[in-house]
Amino acid sequence: MKKALVVDWLDKYGGAEKVIQTLEECFTFDEVHALVDVMNTTEKNKMFPKKQKVQTTNLQLFGSKFRFLYPFFFKTIKQLKISNDVQLIVSSSHSVAKGVKKSNLNQLHISYFQAPNSNYIWQDAPLYFKKAYPLVKWILPIFRKWDYNDAQNPDFIICNSKFVQNWVKKNYNRESTVIYPPVNLQAFPFKEVKQDFYVIAGRMATIKRFDLVIEAFNINKKRLIVIGDGEELKHLKSIANSPNIEFLGFQNVDVLSSYLQNAKAFIQMGVEGFGIAAIEAQSCGTPVICYKKGGIIETVNDNKSGLFFAEQNSESLNKCIEKFEKIQWNHREIHEHAQQFSEKKFRENILQFINLHLK
Repeated sequence: MKKALVVDWLDKYGGAEKVIQTLEECFTFDEVHALVDVMNTTEKNKMFPKKQKVQTTNLQLFGSKFRFLYPFFFKTIKQLKISNDVQLIVSSSHSVAKGVKKSNLNQLHISYFQAPNSNYIWQDAPLYFKKAYPLVKWILPIFRKWDYNDAQNPDFIICNSKFVQNWVKKNYNRESTVIYPPVNLQAFPFKEVKQDFYVIAGRMATIKRFDLVIEAFNINKKRLIVIGDGEELKHLKSIANSPNIEFLGFQNVDVLSSYLQNAKAFIQMGVEGFGIAAIEAQSCGTPVICYKKGGIIETVNDNKSGLFFAEQNSESLNKCIEKFEKIQWNHREIHEHAQQFSEKKFRENILQFINLHLK
């Protein structure tokens, strides 16, 4: 059986790319398609050991500036040429990949939603566009209509959390199935003894709200390690006005694991569809301090594997940290809690789902 993978784009290696890597291990795709591929070759080869050629679009000409052409994404995704003899199309979608067109009606298209799709035109538009929001909000209903129509393309939608599933029902009026994403728990082993620092890690994107975490640590003066890279990195460095905040940039999995093993806690301020890094931290026996919204509610056991704070601001986070430091945490119990999100379980569930629906 010939299989094709469609992704939105390839640039930085993060949580969604870890899922794509496991999908490749499950299916060994014959074709890989993306709007744009500007990913580091080493990272890409880790995702695709067979080194398949990634087939891209005309947007590739714009390199890393491709995001400025977002209005063209909806039309361009439909120009991807899936081979006629492909039987299974799997799309990994956090933006527009779900909109890919079949090349024949007998193909099965299953879309795995990594997050609420194109959140920058839906609930997070004011956050992304900031001062420009009043100028662009008039055109957002057009984009939302296109996005809604594209969401009707897949035969089946799989969501990475109940949070995303509810979002899909509300905004696309589509039923879906939840399969939690795979986490490489073996790469994040348990460690009992913790050190006196906190960690944030991930893609430096606006939605992550790392700026609010830095604001909190500018005030509390506790040690904060910041791991990751992305378009917000320069801005985040500019607002970190305290020597207790250390930026490490992008780090490989071994370095990330070491910091998560030793950290007092991992902090999540943004609203994630799922949040793989929070599971990686818990696998290390490290508790999570997190804003109580999104998929994190499904993966953190309040007062046992972490603590929730109610408001998305630095004051609420600092009050939660004060409470956190008074608790005696059972690190072994936190580690055991994370084991339900294994790669093995994801593989079993995704293969069972697709085999059930293949003709």
